[in-house]
Amino acid sequence: MRFRLAYGKQWLDFALADEMIAAVLEPRHFSPERTPDEILRLALSSPIGSPPLKEIVKPGETVAIITSDITRPCPSHELLPPVLNELHSAGIDKKDIAIVFALGSHRRHSEEEKQKLVGDKIFGKYRCIDHDPSDCLSLGETSRHTPVEIFRAVVEADRRICLGNIEFHYFAGYSGGSKAIFPGVSTNSAIQANHRMMLEDGARSGNLESNPVRNDLDEIGNILPIDFILNVVLNQQKEIVHAVAGHYIEAHRAGCRFLDTIGKVAIQEQADIVIVSAGGYPKDINVYQAQKALDNAVWAVRPGGVVIWVASCSEGLGSKVFENWIHQSACLEDLIDRTGRDFQLGGHKAAAIAIALQKASIFLVSDLYDETARSFFVEPFPDIESAIRKALLLMGSSARVIVMPAGGSTLPIMTGK
Repeated sequence: MRFRLAYGKQWLDFALADEMIAAVLEPRHFSPERTPDEILRLALSSPIGSPPLKEIVKPGETVAIITSDITRPCPSHELLPPVLNELHSAGIDKKDIAIVFALGSHRRHSEEEKQKLVGDKIFGKYRCIDHDPSDCLSLGETSRHTPVEIFRAVVEADRRICLGNIEFHYFAGYSGGSKAIFPGVSTNSAIQANHRMMLEDGARSGNLESNPVRNDLDEIGNILPIDFILNVVLNQQKEIVHAVAGHYIEAHRAGCRFLDTIGKVAIQEQADIVIVSAGGYPKDINVYQAQKALDNAVWAVRPGGVVIWVASCSEGLGSKVFENWIHQSACLEDLIDRTGRDFQLGGHKAAAIAIALQKASIFLVSDLYDETARSFFVEPFPDIESAIRKALLLMGSSARVIVMPAGGSTLPIMTGK
């Protein structure tokens, strides 16, 4: 059987003997029956737990639209036009609208990247700005003592609208919803305080109700109102297949339930070897982003098995803190222990990889230098075929293999035999 895995903006091909294949885990194939514009307009016209957007805003009010940065697959250029039309139909002037890119802890955009994100018809006609973590206002703290520090332009707006895409998140459960604001347009200290809960029970992919990270960030709505959200679910071709709009929790949860029908895939047993692609650009733009697919793949591999992680990582590690942590750690345990006593953004990704390595060997096919890959304790390979040969030497010629072509969008769920 031949496979083609997304790798950066390219594809990598390889083949496996049929008898080796235990399963090919992919999100359920879902082709949109409507155009993106039709899907978005339907969601906006039928908001969940909320009046329509045009009934919420009033002429003369200022509006902050918070959307994703360049590292996310959220198609902001498709979500923005119908939202802007709703605002204009309610009497909101262009000059009163700011489109804010939620950077989280990521780098700032170039002007060309901003234009690519919003599209030519919007860029230059609206104020498009990166969130600035050095210009945030303190609004108190959550019940879990996370400081609520939000970008001034978002706080001072009369209305706040969150855009985003919903996908599995390895410790927040799912992306989307209130995550765009908190911690999307927050400070590093607030992000660190929230993300340190990743080590707690319940902080795992596909879990919401008992998830301390998600519960913490959702408290933002009690402190700084989120007036409306528009979130989408994408298929493997990054096409919009579903959209939800309305209340920041109720609409988001409905979107998560839809994603479950596509992305949660049942398995009866774990495999000796799992071959996983992060899903191509931008999901594998760096190690920081590509790690999410690795986390999902770990649910499909047996203890002591091998994960072959296919991710271009053309922009490197994606975090200076990540780099510092791995250079300062002599072993896996150092990374995990440090997360508990000295949580830092970037370092938490190194710890997550270390936790995965406690269960399985990780072979990385990437554009990274070999010494860079080895620095965070994974084994580099120039191509998938050589990684498979080494995995079979370790696991035996009768090893069973699971292939995950869209690892960031696929969550294996054990059902037993």
